[in-house]
Amino acid sequence: MTEALLKLSGVHTHIGEYHILQGVDLAVPRGGLTVLLGRNGAGKTTTLRTIMGLWQASAGKVEFDGRDIGKLRTPDIAQAGIAYVPESMAVFSELTVRENLYLAARSGPMDTGRLDWIFSFFPALKKFWNYPAGNLSGGQKQMVAIARAIVEPRQLLLIDEPTKGLAPAIIQNLAEAICQLKGQTTILLVEQNFNFVRQLGDSVAVMDDGRIVHSGWMAELAADRALQERLLGLALDSHQ
Repeated sequence: MTEALLKLSGVHTHIGEYHILQGVDLAVPRGGLTVLLGRNGAGKTTTLRTIMGLWQASAGKVEFDGRDIGKLRTPDIAQAGIAYVPESMAVFSELTVRENLYLAARSGPMDTGRLDWIFSFFPALKKFWNYPAGNLSGGQKQMVAIARAIVEPRQLLLIDEPTKGLAPAIIQNLAEAICQLKGQTTILLVEQNFNFVRQLGDSVAVMDDGRIVHSGWMAELAADRALQERLLGLALDSHQ
């Protein structure tokens, strides 16, 4: 593994009376794409929300680029260079695609060169630039959500279940875009669709009951059906 851009050490997170994360140790290598796998309820989304400061860790350390960010507010974490695309897609339905992206450009007017760069990943956004985001398909909304997250430079992009509810053809388009994007920024991706993550993931971590129970290279996990069944209860190629 290369140097970790993001590192969680012994992280615990409580939500009310529930102890969700129970000592998470996770390293996200700088560059490339890390996949966070696990059964429903394992703590994957809670991990992303804890990294972003939406939920505060009750114990442990969250380090980003060598800096402890565990006690920072969410806006300060975003300012440090982390963007988050939640499972809900988080687009403003009444606003156009253009207005959605302009709202996300906090430091001022959008750079036209960066906008062209985003269009190179998501050409549909240029086509629907002046359409209300609420009129777009699920896949197009997901593209808007990711574009909002990267409209300003970010060192780390957190993406939660981007393929959920999408048609196979749209999933493939999204995979191609993320494959290009991962060469430009580090990505931590929560996903259940193995065919999607197998072609994208460089490294992988598997969660169970609020802990990381396996970490390594995606290619190694993809080639080991016995390990897949032990960690997840089924072979990953049957989890589509």
